This record gives sequence, C-alpha cells and structure tokens, in this order.
Amino acid sequence: MTAAISPPGRVAHLHRARSGDPTQALAKAAPRSLESRGRNWVVIGFMGALHALALLALLPRFWSLPALASLAVLYWITACLGVTIGYHRLLSHRALRVPHWLERVLATCGALSCQHGPIDWVGLHRHHHKFSDTDPDHHNSHRGFWWSHMGWMLETVPAQGAVQRLTGDLANDPYYRWLNRWFLLLQLPLAGLLFWIGSACGVGGWALVLWGIPLRLVLVYHCTWLVNSATHRWGYVLHDSGDCSRNNPWVAAVTFGEGWHNTHHAYPHSARHGWGWREPDLTWLHIRLLQRLGLASQVRLPQALVAQGSSRGVR
Repeated sequence: MTAAISPPGRVAHLHRARSGDPTQALAKAAPRSLESRGRNWVVIGFMGALHALALLALLPRFWSLPALASLAVLYWITACLGVTIGYHRLLSHRALRVPHWLERVLATCGALSCQHGPIDWVGLHRHHHKFSDTDPDHHNSHRGFWWSHMGWMLETVPAQGAVQRLTGDLANDPYYRWLNRWFLLLQLPLAGLLFWIGSACGVGGWALVLWGIPLRLVLVYHCTWLVNSATHRWGYVLHDSGDCSRNNPWVAAVTFGEGWHNTHHAYPHSARHGWGWREPDLTWLHIRLLQRLGLASQVRLPQALVAQGSSRGVR
C-alpha cells in the first residue's frame, strides 16, 4: 500500500517555523545566542581519537580483503539500513511502517553508526526541518561549509533542549530509551566479533576491528555530514523547499540516495527522494523490497510523483 502526500503539506514545516505559530516555542527552547555556546570537549576528544584510529587503520600492515569486506558490509548495515532507512525515513519522518521488531532492528543498526541514539538523532533532525537554514537550525548552512558539516557538533547544541518535545513517539518505548543512553556500548560486542573473525581468517583481529569500527565510523560520519553541508551548497533545485537545499548526485551516490536533498526538504515525508532513473535512490529500492516481502506498508509518496506513474520510470 502506498499513501499519497498532498502538495500543500510539503513546505508547511518551514512556513510554520517562520510565521510565529506554535513551533516558535521550539526555537525558544533552543537559545539562539552564539555567546551562550561553549566547546564540547567530550565530542572534540572523541572525534579526534576516532580520526586518529582511522588513519592508523590505513597503515599497510592492517590492509586485507577481509578488512575491506568488514568495512563495506558494516557501511551498508549502519549507513543504509541504520541511518538512512531506520533513523531517517522510518523514525524521523514515518515515511513507511514496518513491524515493530523490524523497526527496532533498523534502529539498532542506526545506533551502531554512533550518531547519537534514536531519540536524540530523530529529535535533532526534526528540529532541523522545522528551522532549516535559519538561526535556530543547529547546522545552519549560512554559517559556512565547515559549520554545517562538522563544526556545529563541536560546541554545545542549544537545539538539544527541544528534543524531548519532538520525540514523544519514541520516548515512550523503553528499548529506545535504553538505546539512546547506551548506544556507544554496542561497539564493544561488535569489536569482539570482528576480532574473532579476523583471528580466524588469519589476517589479524585488530585489522578487522580498525577497519570495521573507527575507519568505517569516520567514513559514515563524513558521508552523512555531506548531506548537511554539501547538499545545502552545491547541486540543483527542483522544488520550492524554502531553504538552501540542493539535489546533489555525488552525495546521493555515497549516501544511498540521501543526496536528493532538495526533493526531500520539499517532501520530507516521502519514502522516495530520487525521482526517476536519473536520480537513483538505493534506499528506495530497499524499501520496495521490504514492500514486496510484506514487511513495509503505508509507504508515503508525493501525489506529483505518484501521478507520473510507471511510464515515466518513477515507481
């Protein structure tokens, strides 16, 4: 079953945020003053250590085909299944419905990306959509590429104060509350598994650990962050989204279709971001597979996209 999204709702989130109705309370919950922000030394230290370990992984002594395979498989599990389908299109925008057990599996894959637990990730993302490219937006692209790409998270994030108001649907689930608090610990059993596989394959346990965790995390981080930075700076515009979002083919190529960002901001609740064969959306292909397996329902698409039909190659 596919549900059509009507055009009037496509940019309502931006109009409300800028016209002074109830969503303005969210902006007040997240102070705008730059002077009130301070360095987040925990995040700075974590990111510094992780990037150093990623560079260590690139030493020739740690190279092997099993190490490359561990990175590729975990990149797909965490970036595509976890962040793109799980955290983004499913939990943040409810662009589809899946069985509860599968929703939890996808959220766990997202937690393995170490990009916050599901409640914080979804809350900050929903906040971004309400205030995209305005002062309350925590990665406002008008503040420059570095800020929207990574700089914003190295300071305290005022938008964190709005997360509770924006995530009531997730906060009621005890598993999501647990995952939101302890997501970092998931790397420990994963490291043990990778070390055992690497040792059994004779390529060294640490090789798989370094390629499967720090190097993979850094790669997924920067590809994800390009959606916040590059797709608000370079690309083309198809829709009136009310902000600086662009459709960017090369970002789409490394993020399983998330680079069709202007379309996403115009139709945030759509399960499909790329329209037609010229805009391949690998995440959409995963969702279509879930539909055919009977594991996805209430898949939402814009009326304009549905109207084009299969004759235009968009379904």
